[in-house]
Amino acid sequence: MLERCLSTHMCSFARSCVWAILVISCGVELYAQSSPANANQGTSAADSNPRASQAESPAPKSDQEKQIEKQEQSQRLLGVLPNFGTTSRRNPPPLSPSGKFHLFYKSAFDPVQLSVVGLQAGFSQAEDEFPEYGQGAAGFGKRYGATFADEVSSGFFTNFFYPVLFKEDPRYFRLGEGGTKRRIGYALLQEVDCHRDKGGRSFGWSNALGALTAGSISNAYYPAAERGFGLTMSRSAIAIGYGSLGGLVDEFYPDISHWLFHRHGNSVPQQVKD
Repeated sequence: MLERCLSTHMCSFARSCVWAILVISCGVELYAQSSPANANQGTSAADSNPRASQAESPAPKSDQEKQIEKQEQSQRLLGVLPNFGTTSRRNPPPLSPSGKFHLFYKSAFDPVQLSVVGLQAGFSQAEDEFPEYGQGAAGFGKRYGATFADEVSSGFFTNFFYPVLFKEDPRYFRLGEGGTKRRIGYALLQEVDCHRDKGGRSFGWSNALGALTAGSISNAYYPAAERGFGLTMSRSAIAIGYGSLGGLVDEFYPDISHWLFHRHGNSVPQQVKD
């Protein structure tokens, strides 16, 4: 009976975390949409930098641009795994707060992603990771809830909250050309070297702070033995490391897909490439 109550409490807490994140995200999105644009400030700078002008007072996107974004956010590795946050264009228009929220929501709640979370929870249970969770259906429910909360909080902070706050673009921008070593170095650095909405690049605060924030929140639902400052920093570093490795997949998958299946993957129509 006690085990069942703990399981129910853990699942309810994980659901509460997810709903809290969604409520906060909607509030931030509505605030961003209701804030007046400073259209009369920095006119000369905006004229000299079209991307900055788009970021400060974004014009309505054309139907063609909307179609391109829809195509990019429908990409799947091997036709199955979500790969919604990758673009092969060098300077596409920046995502609006709504666009960043859509990227977060679609990535976090994609049916395939939910299945992947289940597989992760299953492997964790098979290896008896977090033994405090126990085994059986109750243990699996706790592991699934914790893994799902990890995925949602990470996506929320790295794809939406901090990108809106710091005006950073959460997408991976493929280099797609040059030598292999250059592209590997480029891919590994993208986790900490991001595109800004107004153009140019800067340190990737969204990824760094997103990993740290999500790792800190996990202390609320991880077993007592898996909490603490050291473990939080370790989880954050591992998340950034996995993000860098994920950049390699984003960068080279279209080449691998073309080599294996003789077709272009993660591509956009040639006439709209930059």
